[in-house]
Amino acid sequence: MSRRHYDLPPFTTLAAFEAAARNMSFKNAARELSVTPGAVSHQIKALEADLGKPLFLRQHRGVQLTPDGEALFATLADNFQQISRQLSRIRQFGDEEVVTVGSTTAVAALWLSPTVIDFWREFPDINVHQVTQDRPFEHVRDLDFFICYGQAPGVHLEQTPVYRDDLVPVASPEIAAQLQGITLEELAQQRLINLEDTGQTWTQWADWFSGLGHKGDLNLGSRVTSYSVALQFARKGAGISLGWKRLVAPMLESGKLAVIEPFSLPAPHQFYLCGQSDEQLSKGAKKLRSWILREAHEPEVR
Repeated sequence: MSRRHYDLPPFTTLAAFEAAARNMSFKNAARELSVTPGAVSHQIKALEADLGKPLFLRQHRGVQLTPDGEALFATLADNFQQISRQLSRIRQFGDEEVVTVGSTTAVAALWLSPTVIDFWREFPDINVHQVTQDRPFEHVRDLDFFICYGQAPGVHLEQTPVYRDDLVPVASPEIAAQLQGITLEELAQQRLINLEDTGQTWTQWADWFSGLGHKGDLNLGSRVTSYSVALQFARKGAGISLGWKRLVAPMLESGKLAVIEPFSLPAPHQFYLCGQSDEQLSKGAKKLRSWILREAHEPEVR
C-alpha cells in the first residue's frame, strides 16, 4: 500500500525519530536500532525535509525537541504503544481477548484480585493478566492501565480517581485491644512500622501524625519497603502499621488485624486508574475499567 494513502513519510524515518526523541540522543537511538548514529541523523533530516520543519534543536551537548517535535513524539509514542500491545495480543492469544492491569503487590492481594475474580465470573471470555511491582510504573507499554496511590507522572496518561481511603493505625487484635483509647502522644511512642517510600508516594507516619496535630517525636521501629510486609509485621505483633482502611478491609473482617481507635485521617491522595484513553482501549479493557470504577464506588459492607 502506498504511504500516500495516509500521506505518511517512510516508516523508517518515523521510527528513527521516535527512538531519538525518547532517548533524547541520536547515539542511544542508533544503539537501540542497531544502526550508526549517522544513519539516525540521516533519517531524521529526511523527515524534517519531508515536513519542512525542524524537529530537533542541535546543541553542543545534545539535542532538544522543538514544539513540533514534541507534538509529533507524543502522537507517535501513544500510537506505537497501542500497536505494540495489539501485536502482542495477536502473537500470544490470537482472537482471545486479554486485558493487562498493573498494581502494587498489596493492592493486588487485598483489593484488585478479588475485583478481577468477580469480573472474570461475569465475563469468562476476557482473560485478565495482573502485573505486580512495588516500584512506580513508568509507562503503560505492556499494560492497558495500572492502579497507583496518588497521580502518576506522565502527561500522556489518563488518570481517573478511583477512591480516597481513610488512614488508621492497625495492629494485631491483641495489641489493638491493649491500646484502645490511648492518646495520640502515647500512640506516637509505640513501635511504629515505617514504610520507606519506593516511589509509590505512600503516606508516611510523620505525615499522618502531623495531619492530626502531633508535632513531637515518633518511635519508628522496623523499616520495610513493601506495604504487604508492613501489614504482616503488624499482624504478627511486631508493631503498628498505618492502614488504608478500605484496602485492608479483608484483614480487618477476618480478624487478622484490628484498628486502634479512635484515630483516623482522610488519605492525602486518592487511588488512581492510570493508562490509555478510552479510544485506545479494547472492548474488554473498557469493561474491566468500568467494573473497577463501579466496584470502587459501591458502599462498603460493614
